[in-house]
Amino acid sequence: MIEKFIVSRDDGIYEAFPDVALTPSGKLVCVFAECTSHADRTYTRMMVCDSTDRGRTWSPKRPLTEATRGETFYDCPRITQLSDGRLAALVDKHHRHGEKRTVENSLLFSDNDGETWSEPVLTPAAGIVPDKLLELETGRWLIACHHHDETLGNLVQRLWYSDDGGDSWSGPVIVGRKEGLNLCEASIIAVRDSLVAFMRENSHQGWDCYKTISSDAGETWSAPINFPLPGCHRPVAGHLSDGHILITHRFMQGGKGWLGHWTQNFFAAITDDESALVGTRDEAWTRILPIDFDRSPVSDLGYSGWVQFPDGEIYIVGYIVDDAPKAHIRGYALRMEDFIFT
Repeated sequence: MIEKFIVSRDDGIYEAFPDVALTPSGKLVCVFAECTSHADRTYTRMMVCDSTDRGRTWSPKRPLTEATRGETFYDCPRITQLSDGRLAALVDKHHRHGEKRTVENSLLFSDNDGETWSEPVLTPAAGIVPDKLLELETGRWLIACHHHDETLGNLVQRLWYSDDGGDSWSGPVIVGRKEGLNLCEASIIAVRDSLVAFMRENSHQGWDCYKTISSDAGETWSAPINFPLPGCHRPVAGHLSDGHILITHRFMQGGKGWLGHWTQNFFAAITDDESALVGTRDEAWTRILPIDFDRSPVSDLGYSGWVQFPDGEIYIVGYIVDDAPKAHIRGYALRMEDFIFT
């Protein structure tokens, strides 16, 4: 059983690309973008709201950043609960320069469960649709984002890392790059003594998710490996309390439909550490669960974030048009035992 809730709905504006964190106090804090539309960023602003009742009701949205109009715009925010108790919101800001564009990624911090936020702290990460700030057990921070490689002619996934809490950074490091593939929107997780980056392949053909593996804390990465998660856009991976890996993602089937009704399905997949680390597609397994379907003739959904409560309940945030005139933020509460018998 999946329970559905409204996180934020404002029929006068497009709300999309959410992420969520669970604080030690049990509060959920959700960040998302509001904009004119998915393809029109003449107005943008990053927003935040929170819930103290496990996502059943949410506070009114409030600004995380200033509003932008014109040649500068925001895109896709992410949020992380850090080990020192702070929240870290990562925002990518785009600047148009005629036909060209530059992108900067900045961190904002909150030490009071998202009630107030610091001024943005600029990082060297240059690219779009960042992964959330990943904090390793060693204290290393990683920020991953992608860009268009002019030499290759395709999208390439990169990262930067810091061993001093963001005071200095190293990079860029190539996470995923292969001729003929558009690798982007990575979600990086620690798996045993390695890191695994699950990536969207963005050729609009419905091809597999790809993964790369690092055994040196993100400084070098393997060649891309097919992972049995077809049509996977914007994977968001993490470990569940039972040790399995959960990956939420948009399903995009490819074909002519991607030009119109191309993104109706929001899925989640279950896999395990062994599947994340093996070197071939055939050695890995996934089990795919339907989360939501967008009934709108102008459907748009699939960027998401999720957390798990100590009692096992999973809470997912995503965006969807469905029965609304514009995209809005929806929450989903579920438990794995309702779907998979063990």
